[in-house]
Amino acid sequence: MSRWSIPRLLALLLLALPLLAMRPQRVVSQSVGTDELLLALADPDQIAALSHISHDERFSPVAAAAKRFPAIHDSDAESVLRYRPDLVLAASYTRPETMALLRRAGVKLVVLDRFDTLEDVYASLRYLARELGQEARAEAVIRESQLRVNALAARLKGVRPVRVVAAGIYPFTAGSGTTFQDLCDHAGALNVAAEAGIKGHAPTPSEKLLVWKVDVLVAAGDDHIRERLGELPHYRVLPAFKAGHVVVIPGPMMSSVSHHRIATYEALARALHPERFR
Repeated sequence: MSRWSIPRLLALLLLALPLLAMRPQRVVSQSVGTDELLLALADPDQIAALSHISHDERFSPVAAAAKRFPAIHDSDAESVLRYRPDLVLAASYTRPETMALLRRAGVKLVVLDRFDTLEDVYASLRYLARELGQEARAEAVIRESQLRVNALAARLKGVRPVRVVAAGIYPFTAGSGTTFQDLCDHAGALNVAAEAGIKGHAPTPSEKLLVWKVDVLVAAGDDHIRERLGELPHYRVLPAFKAGHVVVIPGPMMSSVSHHRIATYEALARALHPERFR
């Protein structure tokens, strides 16, 4: 090592110390979606606690990784403040009174409110990375995501989109401007509800559903969801259902609002276009 390199190295370290000190050291995440982003970006010692359902594999696609960290008892302000956070991650659906109480307590809040498309996810990753001082890590996650998405698009190039509808036991379906639409856009599917003019999540139009040309029902859940859909008259009589054309996606995958949703793109694409994966 040359004589001038040690002082230079010390100078660089001194310059970096203020940046390290500015990084939040006790981050609490209130939702599964922000759990997913935080686990991808933060150093382990930056994470104070994750959401109260982060450890539950029925809801969290990152449950295995999340179990290394504490989980807040609930998403209320008292449960969050117990971990003495210097930064709290919330989603647009976090209760307004909870956010008001946290702000009143002087806690810095980062609220992520756009997650309908993959571009929204990239924006959230970059936004959160700036707050955490982890910009390089966000760019690495985004590059890896883009490689997977591009590879899937190349595999599906030229396929005829399969006509699908989001089915569930609750009387709602997903139209345009939803994460389900984003899923269809990447998996070689045509969202029939969006084609019919439905925007966002709206009541399932039972009578209209009977005249829509639906090739496949896409449902979130486990294998029991097929039986439960069969109990609903408007699904039971559909030709697609009678033919057994139901694709079941695990709930945590279907509801993911982070880069982990790419696994859902891949799973649905495999189910709809198996010939492209042989």
